[in-house]
Amino acid sequence: MMDPLQVKLAEASRNYIMNNKKIISLEEAVHMVAGDGCRLAFGGVTLYRRPMAFTLALLARHSQESTPRDLTLLCFTAGLESDILVGAGMVSKVRTCYFGLEGFGLAPHFTTAAGDGTIEIIEETEASLAFGLRATLAGVGFMPSTAWQGTDLLSLRPDVKQIIDPYNGEQYTAFPAITCDIAVIHALEADPEGNAIIGGNQGVDCELVFVAERVIVTTEKIVPRLNKADIFGLVVDAVVETPGGAWPTSCHPLYSLDGLATLEYTETAGSDSFPTLLATWCSRHGVDYPS
Repeated sequence: MMDPLQVKLAEASRNYIMNNKKIISLEEAVHMVAGDGCRLAFGGVTLYRRPMAFTLALLARHSQESTPRDLTLLCFTAGLESDILVGAGMVSKVRTCYFGLEGFGLAPHFTTAAGDGTIEIIEETEASLAFGLRATLAGVGFMPSTAWQGTDLLSLRPDVKQIIDPYNGEQYTAFPAITCDIAVIHALEADPEGNAIIGGNQGVDCELVFVAERVIVTTEKIVPRLNKADIFGLVVDAVVETPGGAWPTSCHPLYSLDGLATLEYTETAGSDSFPTLLATWCSRHGVDYPS
C-alpha cells in the first residue's frame, strides 16, 4: 500500500503524462475551493509573496454566492490575505504560529474574532507545524519531538499526544500529521506545466505542495519553460497568471511591500470606508467585487 505522498506523486505523474491543461483563469481557480469546510493553505511568509489576487477573488465569489464558508486556514504565518477572509466571516478555524501584520501591528479582523470567540484558534508553533508537515511527507500519522515538553501547550491541544520512546524510555510529543485540501502558492515565474520559482524566502511552501490534495500556483509571469524550479509541476494542478498578484504584500525582487496601502487597511478595517478599500484593491487585481 502506497503512502499518501506516493499516491499524490503517482496521480500527479499520470496527469503530467496526459498533458492536461493547467493554465486557468483566476475565477476558475477560486471555484476549485469547495463551498463548505475547505482546508485552505496559503503560501508566503507574513507580508511577503502572499496570494492576494486569489484571496480577493475568493472574497468576491463569497460576496456573490455566499460561499465558500467554514474555511480552515492553514498558514505557517498568516497576514493580510487571511485577515481579509476572517473579516468576511468566511473562516471558522485558523492554525498558524503567527497572525499579524509585522510592523503595522495586529491583524484587526483576526484580533476582533479571537476576542469575541467567533473563530476557533488551533494552537500551533513553528515546531508543531514543521513536524506535522514532516509526518505527512514521511507517510506516517505523527512525528515525535521534544518540543512542547514541559509547557502548557499540551493542555490546549488534547489531540496532540505524548509517547514513550521504546529505546530510551524518554517522553516525547507526538505531533499529528497535517494535510489540507488546497494549497495556494504565489510564484515569481511558472511554466505551463506548473514548475515554479518562488525565490529565496520560501517559508514552508515546498512542503505545503506535497501535503495538499490540490495545488494552485498563482504567478507573476508564465514563461514557456523553466530550466530550474523550486516547485515541480508534477504536484501542481493549476497555474494562474496574476501580474502583481501579491500586492500590497511584497514579491522580492520584483516589487516591495506597499506600506501606505497596508497602513490604510489597518486604519479603515471595521469602518464604513472598508468596503470601498476592498473594492479598490479588487479592481487593481482585475476582480469584480460587487458593491
